[in-house]
Amino acid sequence: MSKRARRMSRQETASASSGALVADKAGQSRSIEAFTFGDPEPVNSRATMLDMLECWHNQRWYEPPISLEGLSRSFRASPHHSSAIILKRNMLAASLDPTPILSRKVFAGLVQDYLVLGNAYVQEIRNRLGGLLRLDHCLAKYTRRGVEPGRFWWVPVHLSETEFAPDTVHQLMAPDINQEVYGLPEYLSALQSALLNENATLFRRRYFENGSHAGYILYATGQFADGDIDKMRDALKRSKGPGNFRNMFVHAPEGKETAIKILPIAEVGAKDEFLGIKNTTRDDVLAAHRVPPQLLGIVPANAGGFGDVTKATDAFYELEIEPLQSVFLELNDMLGVEAVRFRERAKAAA
Repeated sequence: MSKRARRMSRQETASASSGALVADKAGQSRSIEAFTFGDPEPVNSRATMLDMLECWHNQRWYEPPISLEGLSRSFRASPHHSSAIILKRNMLAASLDPTPILSRKVFAGLVQDYLVLGNAYVQEIRNRLGGLLRLDHCLAKYTRRGVEPGRFWWVPVHLSETEFAPDTVHQLMAPDINQEVYGLPEYLSALQSALLNENATLFRRRYFENGSHAGYILYATGQFADGDIDKMRDALKRSKGPGNFRNMFVHAPEGKETAIKILPIAEVGAKDEFLGIKNTTRDDVLAAHRVPPQLLGIVPANAGGFGDVTKATDAFYELEIEPLQSVFLELNDMLGVEAVRFRERAKAAA
């Protein structure tokens, strides 16, 4: 006859809400196993409250809403992340038609700052008569927007801050939905994937450096002579650490076939997990940068490949490079002169 369900008491309900499994009084087992489900999390995290705040300022300049130092370090976190940015930078710099006031070197620095940090700054350098001589690149990592319109500050890490001459610095910014002082890069949604890709690589390196790849159980059930077990134990110890990947020979006279078994416990699972993380995070990063994989030298996993690289290049240029060109053409409106111009691109023959 089956047991009927009963209602839990208040004490049992309180215990269960904290992660404890309450044993049935009518059951045979009296032991209680307890575990936790984790702390309660609100649907809207408290961290999102920061999006409602304005950029903090010290009465002189605004502080950026996100760490520019952290974005700079993450630039080389993943090979696909940095390679996608470098590809866009090189294609934009190659399409530039240099002018007397803007060189290709300065423009390449502007593009890289814009793609990595979401901001790009140029400073007007004028001659003694007040004419525009050239445009210099101000590193976006150390440039801050002043509280007063038209004023910018140079804020290096270990040196004293310096204010630029008023109305000589111009800012290009990728738009943000929470504030209009600084721009934010477009790849922020895939930043965690790029960092996870880096963590997987570093973990794999440590996995081999410390000898953890020799993760198995030597299961011995046969009859061995005196001292044989100690010899095998010493051989296993010497296979760890520097000089690993050593083979071990075991000779058991008159031993059975199943007397010694090797049971791997980590190598296969870690290998599969490593490849899954690397491939998944790579796809996330490429989706954020909207770069075709064949342009980054990625080897296709299927026999069909990724398609025609020429068509992919033409589509990428039209959908990504030309919109970025329009961003930097805004400098012409700010300066009142044609400082930025691009050559017309001829599509490759099919």
